[in-house]
Amino acid sequence: MTFLDLEDSVAPNEKVAARAKVVNAIKTQAWDDRVLCVRVNAWDTAWTYGDVIEVVGNAGTRLDEVMLPKVQCAADVVALDLLLTQVEKNSGLPAGHIGIEAQIETARGLINVDDICAASPRLEAIIFGPADFAASIEMPVLTGGVAIPEYPGDHFHYVFSRILMAGRANGLQVIDGPFLKVRDLDALREFAMRTRMLGYDGKWALTPDQALVLNEVYSPTQEQFDRAWDILEAYRVATEENKSGAVMFGDEMIDEASRKMATKFLSRGTRAGLTRSEK
Repeated sequence: MTFLDLEDSVAPNEKVAARAKVVNAIKTQAWDDRVLCVRVNAWDTAWTYGDVIEVVGNAGTRLDEVMLPKVQCAADVVALDLLLTQVEKNSGLPAGHIGIEAQIETARGLINVDDICAASPRLEAIIFGPADFAASIEMPVLTGGVAIPEYPGDHFHYVFSRILMAGRANGLQVIDGPFLKVRDLDALREFAMRTRMLGYDGKWALTPDQALVLNEVYSPTQEQFDRAWDILEAYRVATEENKSGAVMFGDEMIDEASRKMATKFLSRGTRAGLTRSEK
């Protein structure tokens, strides 16, 4: 997924002019088959409705999603859903064509994350914004989204888990935000493993080098992919041929829960371009 930004990366006096540039980029650049998204400004600014009307209304069908930053409550998502419905009607887009990605970046947003994740059928992803969140809770740091050596543990573990549970309960993709020390790829890898091991789908990349690291972190290894294939094959034989609900696979028992876990690895690995190794 790639998103074009109208929010934090655009100076206030350039906000309006940036809309036409985003529309032009959507229409003229080669985006292959990736999901294409535009981040609009938050509802507490003067630009949100204009961003949606001008960009979504003129970008055509190639635009897939709108990202809404600093979501505070379910009503923020509902308001965007209603506005998108009108813009789709007026611009000839299919109803429901534009999906929504919501960013959790404040204490209030985290408190309301369950309702936010259930607010609209347009919702496709929930995203954690670490820098704004750190400011929201007055965390004594000057760089967001990086490890804090002085803290005896993971200072965002509760936040990561809370957002993950709400997202998964509503069938959403769950994405971690940016790692701002863009040149420290080793630290990026270490920090990204925290959300990868919890079950997150991915993390924002700010540079091509970061993207290479994150694609590796959030994709299964070849060994994991092959093992998932083997588990599914052994379980199929057990259930279909031997009429057994559980079977030994090496030194562990596998059953229906094992099949579900292996299927997730297979799906993620296939999306990453992996194929099963030859025996």
